[in-house]
Amino acid sequence: MRTMNRTSTTEMEVTSIRLERQLKEKLKKLSGNQGYQALIRDILWNYVQQKSGDYRPKFSKADIRATIEATAAKDESCVFTGKLIPENQPMLLGLTTYGDLVPISKEGFKAAE
Repeated sequence: MRTMNRTSTTEMEVTSIRLERQLKEKLKKLSGNQGYQALIRDILWNYVQQKSGDYRPKFSKADIRATIEATAAKDESCVFTGKLIPENQPMLLGLTTYGDLVPISKEGFKAAE
């Protein structure tokens, strides 16, 4: 995960949040040189983008470890093309190197080659 440049820290508002000591220590370890506050901001921005529908992950075929044949249970967007995969249509679920399952249209998978 890389830090998103949203605004300078001088333009940010200070917010207090209570975290368990163990959680804070684990966040510090996971953040590396980035710093745990920047990591938390990235996580929160990702959450907001996903929930608002603004999230459009960028994947390449190299990010996909395996694919599974599937049927869309609802309308989905192909992570490669952004095109609609209509409900009840065949699709692929791609297992990413990060362990996520992402929707892929069969045409999008071929086009990503």
